[in-house]
Amino acid sequence: MERLGTGIGWRPEIADAVERMPGIDWVEVVAENVCPGHLPESLRRLRERGVTVVPHGVSLGLGGAERPDAGRLTALAERVEALRAPLVTEHIAFVRAGGPLTASPRLEAGHLLPVPRTRDALDVLCENIRIAQDALPVPLAVENIAALISWPGEEMTEGQFLYDLADRTGVRLLIDVANLHTNHVNRAEDPAEALAELPLEALAYVHVAGGFERDGVWHDSHAHPVPRPVLDILTDLASRVSPPGVLLERDENFPEPGELEGELRAIRDAVEKGGGGAGRAMISQGPPSSAGRTASSERSAGAPAEVARQRLALAQTALLSALVAGTPAPEGFARVRLGVQARALAGKRADVVAKVAPELPLILGAGYRPAFLAYAQGSPMTDGYRRDALTFAEHLLLGGALTEARTRRQVREWWLERSGPAPRSRRPAVRLARATRKVLLRR
Repeated sequence: MERLGTGIGWRPEIADAVERMPGIDWVEVVAENVCPGHLPESLRRLRERGVTVVPHGVSLGLGGAERPDAGRLTALAERVEALRAPLVTEHIAFVRAGGPLTASPRLEAGHLLPVPRTRDALDVLCENIRIAQDALPVPLAVENIAALISWPGEEMTEGQFLYDLADRTGVRLLIDVANLHTNHVNRAEDPAEALAELPLEALAYVHVAGGFERDGVWHDSHAHPVPRPVLDILTDLASRVSPPGVLLERDENFPEPGELEGELRAIRDAVEKGGGGAGRAMISQGPPSSAGRTASSERSAGAPAEVARQRLALAQTALLSALVAGTPAPEGFARVRLGVQARALAGKRADVVAKVAPELPLILGAGYRPAFLAYAQGSPMTDGYRRDALTFAEHLLLGGALTEARTRRQVREWWLERSGPAPRSRRPAVRLARATRKVLLRR
């Protein structure tokens, strides 16, 4: 049995502060950001001190129409083993669409998008989660996400959708109270009603994060202080169940350590105010693929018809194409809100590419962001952020946007260094041969 308490999201930018922070019982790390064979020293030290480390996946796309990719599941399992984690978490979301089910190009969202709360989507999600549970060595918990948009024709509330999901699969739930607040502002959904419908006995732990409101839309930024309404939802949740663990998420715009410690104290106070701070619940490490299932759950857990996957694939592809490729908005969606979501996705791409390829913002300076957003309008992401950074550089070089010779030379040098399978040799003859080969291949 593994016990969770109060935790914080581990990020390289605050690694030293997290190690020194008092009262940290556990940390969560973005699974895709760690390499099993080369764990950061900070995570190693935390683990040696007895601090639990939980990997949090962001790229499986369990809510997508396709079955989970075996390679991604293997990679996630490797991170679980390397971190000796008691459980692993992911999101109830889709992150890519298109491909064989729709006979169309595959598109990447670069961020988490909501699944429709329909029977088709629930059937597909249940099968996808069972596939993931069978491939992972520890229990799986899945997180409710924040959304800027609503699907037309939904058949269930969020609470009903999550209840059926947990009942049919035995999966645990990671409840993000900040996301409940986001959906309250953006989709007029009552957080108290959602909590009343949730199977809180399936609760694995809780996320708490900040955001900001602009033009009546709440943006779940993970880069701002936790607001009082989010803490109030946490108190409501803690009045219903003792949370096994509560974790503060902060991804950008990191404040001084003292401010983070203050937010952690506010989180503890909110839990205690709800009556859930007296003791810590335990996390069972029972079989992840069977825990919590009932006979009725098993009877309803048949594989969805392929036609349901195809219907979901077509709907998700149409939506994602409108968001990242400029195709017409699918019927029933609010066009203004789709525009907000499209701009948010493009901004997220720009931010992540800036982290994946930090040299590009340095080379381009203030021109980086407007240049990237202009590129993103006509260039959907199809193969992850590293490829996106390279394609952006190619776009700049081939499109004549770089009028300054020094900037063009630096971008070209960066592209030549990163686009090959191995670092470029410093020997002039080797470098000339490689550059010539690339030019010939492009022809």
